[in-house]
Amino acid sequence: MIRTVTPSHPAYPRFVRASAWYDLVVTAGFATPWTYTLVHSVLSRLGEATGAGALPALDPIQTLYANLMGSVVVVWALLRLLRPLRVHGLYDGAARTLFALWQAYALAHGAPYWLWLFLAAEVAFGAVQLVPWRWERRAVSPSPTAGS
Repeated sequence: MIRTVTPSHPAYPRFVRASAWYDLVVTAGFATPWTYTLVHSVLSRLGEATGAGALPALDPIQTLYANLMGSVVVVWALLRLLRPLRVHGLYDGAARTLFALWQAYALAHGAPYWLWLFLAAEVAFGAVQLVPWRWERRAVSPSPTAGS
C-alpha cells in the first residue's frame, strides 16, 4: 500500500520549508545589483565553459527585474522558513507552476540550456507541494454513489 502525504500530514510543512531553503539559496544572489553582477558573471562563464550558453550582457533593466524577482522570492522564502503553513505550500506550488511556464517559454525562445536545471527544480518542488492537495481533496470528497 502506498502511503500518501496530504497537506494535513505532519511531513508536509517540511516540504514547504525545503522549497523555501532552495529558493533562498538560489535567489539570494539576485536580490541586489552587486550580488546579481557576480551571479550573472558566474552563470555566463559557466554557460560558456560547458557550451550551455551565456547570458546577454548586463543592462540596467535586466538588473532591475532580477533584483525585483530576487527580493520578492527572498522575502517569500523567509516567510515559509519562519511559518511553513499548509496554505503557503499551496501558493508556492501555484507560483512554481507559473515560474516553470515562463522558464519553458524562455527555453523555447533560445535561453541557455542550463535553465533546464532550474525548470526541473521548479517542477519537482511544485509537484511535491501541489499533488498532496489533490490527494486530500479526493480523501474528503464523497463518492458519487454515497448519496444513492
